[in-house]
Amino acid sequence: MTHPFADILHLPHPVSRNHAQMPVRDRAAQFAPFAALPGYEAALQETARLTTGRRTLSAQVAGDLNRSLAALIARLPERPEATIEYFVPDKRKTGGAVFSVTGRVRHISLPDQTLVLTDGTVITLDDITAISGCDLPPETAEPAGGAFRQR
Repeated sequence: MTHPFADILHLPHPVSRNHAQMPVRDRAAQFAPFAALPGYEAALQETARLTTGRRTLSAQVAGDLNRSLAALIARLPERPEATIEYFVPDKRKTGGAVFSVTGRVRHISLPDQTLVLTDGTVITLDDITAISGCDLPPETAEPAGGAFRQR
């Protein structure tokens, strides 16, 4: 049985006189995978990203935070160093994450409910979950009305 293309099977590969041959790298790009659903991978990663809920402060923890805040206010002229854990709400999902920062406290505003570090970090008092590193004198009173409310 003869092959239907036997007459052209062993001829040399035709080369165009008008067009340059395409580089191998470009020929391979024709067959590269493509994203059939653009953004789908990013959506999956966002869904898989975990967040934590805001902690509810007990009366004892809120009292401890108020005393630590009072100690910071009393030592504010010295720019005391403290480690502050605070909750940052997530912009896209419910919940958020708890961050910890160590720095010198520059300013505390009870009317604005903010604490400002010397590096410019501004933390809302309601978002603070723990303060450490500030020595608390035993006679320190809580700020008027208590800056931290039990949630």
